[in-house]
Amino acid sequence: MTQHTQAGTRPRLLLIGANGQVGWELRRTLACLGDVVAASLEGEYGPAIDLMDAGALARLIQDSRPDAVINAAAYTAVDKAESDQATARRINAEAVGEMGALLAKTGTPIIHYSTDFVFSGNLGRLYTEADTPDPLNVYGETKLGGERALLDSGAKALIFRTSWVYGARGANFLLTMRRLFAERDELRIVDDQIGSPTWSRMLAEATALVLHRVLRGELDLEQVGGLYHLTGAGQVSWHGFASAILEASGLETRLIPIPSSEYQAPAKRPMFSVLDNRRFQETFGLAMPDWRLSLAQCLEELK
Repeated sequence: MTQHTQAGTRPRLLLIGANGQVGWELRRTLACLGDVVAASLEGEYGPAIDLMDAGALARLIQDSRPDAVINAAAYTAVDKAESDQATARRINAEAVGEMGALLAKTGTPIIHYSTDFVFSGNLGRLYTEADTPDPLNVYGETKLGGERALLDSGAKALIFRTSWVYGARGANFLLTMRRLFAERDELRIVDDQIGSPTWSRMLAEATALVLHRVLRGELDLEQVGGLYHLTGAGQVSWHGFASAILEASGLETRLIPIPSSEYQAPAKRPMFSVLDNRRFQETFGLAMPDWRLSLAQCLEELK
């Protein structure tokens, strides 16, 4: 136990990336577990942290003296990363390795998020943690670099690979579709890329449930640390996901399914990047709900 987790005191939790769609949900769910130091680029809810500044992380960790770190910061502009490789690599890989090196010295646990985009999508079945990553784009390459740097650092780390994250705020497919439905009579949506939509709130709540057991000493990260897949259950295409959003919206936009070849984007996307969550379920006794149920709950809140 560190000084913050002595009997009767609350743990101090350092949340990095508190302004993103997962970070915003984590601020709420982690508040039950301890005192949250919510760091973000803007510094809106707590300390400002610029991950482009190589010394900023050391200062933040030294000042906050956390009992656990949750890193929800990431460079997620998949297409922009193709031309802005240095920034993507700094935030997604180098800074994550630095976090690991700093926390390994104190034995402080860290939870970090990665992505289905570390895979090419060419396997033709659900991906497990044992499958060899083969990213198609810079975003996937840099997120894979972050995974490896953190695992190599010697820190007590949990890495949750997730996919197709959406929520009630931030830049995501759900909010983009809702806006476009109101603006256009017809939309062309890719129908041959398959994945698992994941509600940011479910991701945050699963994280909090696991972290609670880590803080109580019920889980030893020397034994159960490492990589886990953590996504909404089930699978769907982008067109199918858009159709489900449209049906709930009550609007009458026409959705036309198109192949990926007709959607020209700078970054290539995996065609089938559904992740197998069984290792997470068996290790922690938790299962994510079906993506349709989570979508319905999220849309209910947006109303």
